[in-house]
Amino acid sequence: MGLLDAIMGNASEIDVSEVSEELAPIIGATEEVQQVFKVVRDMYVFTNKRLLLIDKQGLTGRKVDYHSIPYRAITQFKIETAGHFDLDAEIKIWVSGQDQPIEKELKKDTVVGIQQTLATHMFA
Repeated sequence: MGLLDAIMGNASEIDVSEVSEELAPIIGATEEVQQVFKVVRDMYVFTNKRLLLIDKQGLTGRKVDYHSIPYRAITQFKIETAGHFDLDAEIKIWVSGQDQPIEKELKKDTVVGIQQTLATHMFA
């Protein structure tokens, strides 16, 4: 991922081995990381059991918010793609037991990969 992509907020798929050490303390014994998308410091981690949203906060990124969502708890998701002049796309994920969806903004090139991965795991 280039510097311009990072500044613009473009997510890109990264090799799982690049973040395996960082994810080791939060991954279960029978859990396997299958795909990772990274936007600047934040990550969308798809394992064989759940979606893990990692939000690094603050200037140093020492404060980290881990949001774990089992695939069975995802009731629906919605993708709003960008128009010709709009570079942003939006994903909304509804989780059972919550009134409001989880909303994330992405660049339109990345949302397709995340959508495909979500669909693959939800309907497996």
